[in-house]
Amino acid sequence: MNKETNKIMIIVQTAFMAALCYVGFAVFRVDIPVGATKTAFHLGNTFCVLGALLLGGVPGGLAGAIGMTLADLTSGYASSAPKTFFMKLLIGLIVGFVAYKIGHISERRHQKEIAFWAIISSISGMIFNVIFDPIIGFLYNKYILGLPQKAVDIMLKWTATTTIINAILAVCLASSFYMVIRPVLHKQGLIIHKNIVKKL
Repeated sequence: MNKETNKIMIIVQTAFMAALCYVGFAVFRVDIPVGATKTAFHLGNTFCVLGALLLGGVPGGLAGAIGMTLADLTSGYASSAPKTFFMKLLIGLIVGFVAYKIGHISERRHQKEIAFWAIISSISGMIFNVIFDPIIGFLYNKYILGLPQKAVDIMLKWTATTTIINAILAVCLASSFYMVIRPVLHKQGLIIHKNIVKKL
């Protein structure tokens, strides 16, 4: 594929991954009511990480940010939408950076090396999420939304729990999906060329 075709393919694949991120949260979700607010177990992060593994940091991060922000806006989590956009974009950038800039995953051919870097990249993005999502959520709920301290404390505990479980799911599922999907995309000539990935 030439450069222009690659760009079009990236846009199409980013839109597709954004749709999967939307479905991962809007459909594959279990709500946990916490007082007047709620948190959830979901598969949105799985597709956010998968998008970054397949497409690179910028398109993968945008797919997660757009898809999951739209899911927030249409699933009763509208107040969390700004935080979601910021966090999912950063998750994608971290996963993509580790996978492509450090692990050079697009250049590797041995399955064990590819799997190793897929897992390491996924873990890197999710460690960031596990640490900062509860912290940013705490600050957002307390100072932006102005929730009572007791409600903020309870929400922090539940958010930390769901974030850890969602992270474990994302690492296991995204890296597994990547190992299955990558050879198919490569065979069909749909894998992004590394020179385009580096520019992203």
